[in-house]
Amino acid sequence: MVSFKTVVSLFAAMMLVVGCAAISGEYSSTEIAKLKEDVENLRKQLNQVKTATPAKGSVERAMDKYGPDANVTTKMGKLTMSGLLQVWYLAPQTDRRGLFDGANGGAILDSNDASDNNTFRIRRTELRFTMEIHENVTAVIMIDPAREAASFYGYPDNQSSGDSPFKRINNVAPEYDAANGPGLGSTETIANVQTGAGAAPRLLQDAYINYHGVVPHHDFTIGQFLPAVGEEGIRSNAELEFVERSMVGLVNAYARDLGASLHGRWWDDRFQYWLGMFDGAGNYYLSAGQQANRADDNDAKDLNFRFLVRPLWDHECMGSLELGFSGEMGKHGKQGNPDPITDPVNGLNRRSTWASKYAPWVYYRAPGPAKGLWLRAEGLYIKDRNAPDAVVDFTGSSASSSPNVQDAPRPFSSIGWYGALGYKISDSVFCDKAPAWLKPFEFAARLERFQNVEVADLVDVGKTDVYFTTVVTGGINYYIRKNNAKIQLNYSAVKDPTSQIMGFHDVKNNVFAANFQVAF
Repeated sequence: MVSFKTVVSLFAAMMLVVGCAAISGEYSSTEIAKLKEDVENLRKQLNQVKTATPAKGSVERAMDKYGPDANVTTKMGKLTMSGLLQVWYLAPQTDRRGLFDGANGGAILDSNDASDNNTFRIRRTELRFTMEIHENVTAVIMIDPAREAASFYGYPDNQSSGDSPFKRINNVAPEYDAANGPGLGSTETIANVQTGAGAAPRLLQDAYINYHGVVPHHDFTIGQFLPAVGEEGIRSNAELEFVERSMVGLVNAYARDLGASLHGRWWDDRFQYWLGMFDGAGNYYLSAGQQANRADDNDAKDLNFRFLVRPLWDHECMGSLELGFSGEMGKHGKQGNPDPITDPVNGLNRRSTWASKYAPWVYYRAPGPAKGLWLRAEGLYIKDRNAPDAVVDFTGSSASSSPNVQDAPRPFSSIGWYGALGYKISDSVFCDKAPAWLKPFEFAARLERFQNVEVADLVDVGKTDVYFTTVVTGGINYYIRKNNAKIQLNYSAVKDPTSQIMGFHDVKNNVFAANFQVAF
């Protein structure tokens, strides 16, 4: 671009030449016309210089780099950052006695004093970094600092242990252990609330590399991520219709693992499949620690499959229908005697078990006059073996150092399911006629049942008896900006199992929950 100083100098020189020519008469009319044309061109350049953006000073250039709306620059590739913040408020009914309190003729103590308090909670603080390093290679890292917390009780059933949906150990205060001796079960829940204790490293959630665009219709992922099991468990945390997943959804959501997966998609994504291989450390009941961020505990690998088909999708008369079936199976444990506590082996000391879990689901979105109505349902079957000393034993016959826990568990199975429906005003046929205050609302309801309560059998303590917990949840969602910003209000009526033989306490633990969410 010609500088302003140069233009002014040329313009002055040209005027001088033209003036001299006019006085002396030494130039022809053709030459004078040419000089006028040059002057006109210079005038146009001068106007362009005047309207151009002024050169930026050092302060302005610094603001470009560090100031608001600044572009993210990377040494290589394209980096995208996204995130999710969920703030909860939980208010359960007050009942100081836990589910197992008073069982076995009053011999079992189980406190609920740490799990019946109203509390705020930072539920999720996800930060996701996606780097497109190549047209065929993408890397993803997602961390969630909120996952380090360990003192919060479970939801929707506060009898469960932390974020795990299972109830299998009685919780008593450490002082009770000192006064009454061993055998009263886990003090984890009480102690964590007393001290604000942390947990095993769970900050790192996703860390994987995805290869795509090489094999038609397929992509390949390797690293740490969720195995493709079920529908609700692997759905984005920002897209849940309720404050939290169902109990069966939570089992799959807490199963992040290290491995690799192949994903294929056909016919505009109306048929998809996943085939994966993962470490499978621990067990599907989540009683041997988390599966992520840990070394494998044997040489075997778990196999994962998931199939999805959409026979109807955005059909004008019949709506949208999605059907799916998924599963994971493999050998857990390595070597160990029938009773790894009293007769251990020199090694990992975990008996080998063939484990499996299966999850079918269905989703339907209505068309026409019923537009805005949706329905979901999902089931879960699990068969595996718990870790020793993970399940309460009411008989006190265990040979373990704590006689009220199961020391030689055998494999067993559990089932669960949920059904949910909702109506979203912004998707309905009434959206255009609805008042502005009503359009952001969605109304939802869910019924779920899951065999999440586990106790050792009273006759054969190596056998595990399982019991259903039933939860009915009603919810209202208010969408401020789609799923990016919303407020969710839920009330859950919780019915923990009763048993005259076991002597379970009828816990009063219905709960109100609110979620305030921002996703970006």
